[in-house]
Amino acid sequence: MTAAKAKSLSSLFRSAVKAKNSSSSSPAEEGNFKEFLSLVGSVTSSQAVTKRPIKPLFETSQFLHDKSSQRSAGDFTLSSFMLDETSSSDHISDNSPDMQGIASEQSEERGLDIPWFGDLLKKNISSRRKEVSRERKQKWIYKSSQDSRFNQLVKMCGAMLGTEITVDIFGRLGRETGIKEYNALMKICVEDAKKSSNEEVALQQIHKAFRLFKSMKERGFQLEEETYGPFLAYLIEMEMVKEFYFFHGVIKGENTCSLSRLGYYEMLLCIRVNNEQKIQELCNYVMNNDDEENKSSLLENYLLALCESDRKKELLQLLEIIDITKFSVDSVASIFKALGTLLLESFAERLFMVLKASDYEEENITNFIYSYAVGIPNSKVEDVISSFKNLHVKLEVTPSRASYEKLILYCCDSLKVHSALDLVDEMYEVGLTLSMEALHTILHALEESCNFNLVHRAYSLISRHNLKPNCETFRIMITLCVRMKNFDGAYRMLNDLEKMNLKPTVIMYNAIMGGYFREKNIYGGMRVLKQMEEADVKPDSKTYSYLISNCESEGDVDKYYEELKHSGIKDTKHVNMALINAYASFGQFEKAKQLVSGELRFPYKSLIEEKSVLAQALASHGQWSDALDIYKEFKQAGSTMEPKALISLIEHIPYDGELSTLLQLLEEFNDSDYWVDGCCRVILYCVRYKHLSPAINLLKQLKDKFCNNELALGRLFDEVFCLIGELDPTYLQIGLDLLHAVKHELGLTPSRKCLDFLLHACMEAKDLNNVMLIWKEYKEAGLPYNVLTFLRMYKALLAAGDLKAAKLFLTKIPKDDPDVRFLIKEMQTTYIEKPSTKKENFAKKKSICILKPPISVDDIDKKKKKKEED
Repeated sequence: MTAAKAKSLSSLFRSAVKAKNSSSSSPAEEGNFKEFLSLVGSVTSSQAVTKRPIKPLFETSQFLHDKSSQRSAGDFTLSSFMLDETSSSDHISDNSPDMQGIASEQSEERGLDIPWFGDLLKKNISSRRKEVSRERKQKWIYKSSQDSRFNQLVKMCGAMLGTEITVDIFGRLGRETGIKEYNALMKICVEDAKKSSNEEVALQQIHKAFRLFKSMKERGFQLEEETYGPFLAYLIEMEMVKEFYFFHGVIKGENTCSLSRLGYYEMLLCIRVNNEQKIQELCNYVMNNDDEENKSSLLENYLLALCESDRKKELLQLLEIIDITKFSVDSVASIFKALGTLLLESFAERLFMVLKASDYEEENITNFIYSYAVGIPNSKVEDVISSFKNLHVKLEVTPSRASYEKLILYCCDSLKVHSALDLVDEMYEVGLTLSMEALHTILHALEESCNFNLVHRAYSLISRHNLKPNCETFRIMITLCVRMKNFDGAYRMLNDLEKMNLKPTVIMYNAIMGGYFREKNIYGGMRVLKQMEEADVKPDSKTYSYLISNCESEGDVDKYYEELKHSGIKDTKHVNMALINAYASFGQFEKAKQLVSGELRFPYKSLIEEKSVLAQALASHGQWSDALDIYKEFKQAGSTMEPKALISLIEHIPYDGELSTLLQLLEEFNDSDYWVDGCCRVILYCVRYKHLSPAINLLKQLKDKFCNNELALGRLFDEVFCLIGELDPTYLQIGLDLLHAVKHELGLTPSRKCLDFLLHACMEAKDLNNVMLIWKEYKEAGLPYNVLTFLRMYKALLAAGDLKAAKLFLTKIPKDDPDVRFLIKEMQTTYIEKPSTKKENFAKKKSICILKPPISVDDIDKKKKKKEED
C-alpha cells in the first residue's frame, strides 16, 4: 500500500471513528450507518461473561425477522482492495490535508458521505476501471504478505468500529469480503462476547454473528468449521443450549457436509452440561446406524469429543465397535493419547496390535506410541521416555525420526535438556539423523533453562555427526557462550565458521559485543568493532546502538551517530533509544527530548516505546517531574506507558513525592509480574515514609494475588523487615505494627528472617520490652531457637543493659565453635567494661609510682626557681 493510499485509508478510518462516536450525525451518515451504530456496544470490561443462565435469544421469531437482519447482499459486496494510487488521489492536491495525513474537520465529518470514486461516477466508469486495472498490473506486485496485513487491518478496524461498519468501510475501499475477512470478524465477535460481563453486550455479539452467517449465505459462501467452530465453542463454554441448537440448525441447513463435524460440537455440549441421557442417546444412535459411510465419520467425531473429556465408559463403549484403521491419523493419535490419560494400557496394546496386523504404516504407529506415552498423567520425563522405549520393544517397532524428534521436543518443553541430548545420541546409534529445526529447539531450551554450559556438548554433537549447521545455529551457540561469559569459546566458534563454509555475520559479532558491554568491558566491546572491520563485516543499527549506549563522552555519541547516518543505515527505534539514554546520562536532557517527537494520538508502538524510554531515562537521572509529565501525556492520549518506565517512575520518586501518584502508577500495570514488582516497591516506599495503612492494604492485595502462597509473600516480608532493620530506631514501631498486621489481618505466620530483623531493630533502639516480645514471637511462630537466635538475643540484651539476663542467655549458647566464641568476645568488648580491666589499670599506675626514683630537696628547689623565672 503506497503512502497516498495509506493516508486516504487513515482519513476514512478517522472519519468512521468520528461517525461512530459523534452524537450528532448528518442525515446521509444516519441513513448509511444507522443500523451499524445501533449494534456497536460500549467498551467492555476485561472480565469474562458470567455463566448465566442467559435469557434464550431465539425464543421468538422477532430475531429472525429483524429489519436490521434483512440487509441485502449488495451492502456486503466488495470488489477489489488493490486500488491504484491515482484512483484515490485524482481530486486531492499535493498540498491538501489528506495528502499530509491531516484531515480537516469537514473532511472527517463528511468522509463517509462522499462516494469512494467521487467525480469519476460522472464519467465513463467502465473505461476508467479498465484503465485502473491496466495501471494496477503495471505498478503492483501482489504478495502473500499483503493478505496477512489486510487481515490484521480487518481485525483492528473490527475491534474499534464493530464488524458491520468494518464491512462497509472496506466495501468503500473496493475489496471484496472473502472467507478470511469473515473469519476475522467472527473471531472479533467471539472475543468481545468473552470479554464482556454484560449480558446485553454478549447477546449483541451473538446477533452480529448471526448477521455474518446470513451475509455469507447471501454471498454464496459455505459455512466451514473455521468460521463456525470458535463461535460454537463459545456457546458451549457458556452452556447456552438453546442458542447452540439454533445455530446448529442454521449451519446444518446451509452445509449438510458438516453434519458429522457438528456431531463433535454437540457431544461436547452434552458433556459440558452433564446431560447423561443425551450423551447415551448419541452413542446409541451411532452404534445402531446402518449407514456405514456416515457412521464412521460421525463415530470418529464423537470419539474425539469423548477423548477430550476423559469419558472412560462411553469411550470404551464406542471403541469396541470401531475399525480404527479407517480413522484419520490425527484422530487415532488423539484416541491413543486419551487411552494414556485413562491408563488403559491393555486396551491401547490391543489397538496397536490391530494396526500392526493390518500393515498400517510403521512410522504412524511409532507416532501413536509417542501420543500414548505423553498422555500418561503425572509422569516425569524419564517415565515418558521409558514408556516410549518399552512399547517399541514390546511391539517390535523401530522408532522413527519423527517420533524421536517429538520426544526431544517434549523434553525441551519440560527443560530436560540432558535427556534431549541423550535421545539425540540414541538416534545416531540406530542410524537416524537429527534435523536442524530439532537442534535449534534444543539450543533454545538450553538458553531458557540456563544450561549454557551444555552448548559445548551440542557443538561436539555437530562435529561428531557431520551435521551442517547454518548461520542461525552458530548465532545461538555464540550467544550461549556469551551468556556464560565464555568469550574465548565464542571466538573459537566464530573462527570455526570457515570450516563449515560459512561467513560470520554482524549478528554474531553483535552478540559478543553486547556481552562485553554488559560486563562493562569497554575495551573488549571496542575490540569486537575492530575485528568486524578486519573481517569486512559492516556494522548495523544494533551495533551502533551498543556503541552509543556505552560511550564515555558526549562527543563519542555524536561521532557514532554521524557515522550511522553517513553509512546509510536506517535510524531504528533501538538507535533512538540508545541516543536518549546516552544524552540523558550526560545531562543533555533537551537533546534527549528532541529525539522523540509526535503526539500520542494513535497507539504507534515505536513512539510509545521511545517516549517510555525517555521517561525512564529522565526519572533515573533526577528529572522525575519531567518524566511524570510524559506519563500524564500518555494518560491524556488514552495510552499506556511501557511497564519498565512505570517501574522507573515508582523507583525514583523523590522524598517529597505524593503517595497518591504512586498508587495511580500502580494501577497502570496490565502485566501481573510487573504489577507485583511495582507493588513491592510502593510497599517499601510506604514503610520508609511510615504510611502504615496503605502498606497493609497493598499487602492484602498481594496476598489475594498470590492466593495464599506464603513462600512468595514471605520473600516480600523479609525484604520489608530487612529495610526496617537497616533504618534508624524510630522505625521500630512501624515494624511492630506490620508484624501485628501480618499475623492478625493477613493471617500469616512471620518467618525467621522477619523476626531476626525486628530483633536487630530492637537492639538498635535498646528497647528491652520489645526485645522480650520478639523473643516470644519465635515460639508462637513455631520457630525453634538456634545458636544464631541466642547470639542475637544475647547482643540485644547487652545493648539494652540487662546484663543479668544476658549472662543467663550466655549459658545456653554452645561454645564449641570458635566463630561463636569470637562473636561472644566481640560483643563483650563492645558492651561490657570488665572489672578486671579497672584493676589492671590501677596496678599499672601503682607500679609506675613504685618504680620511679624518689625526688630530692635540690630537685624541688630547682623546679621552684624555674617556675618563678617562667
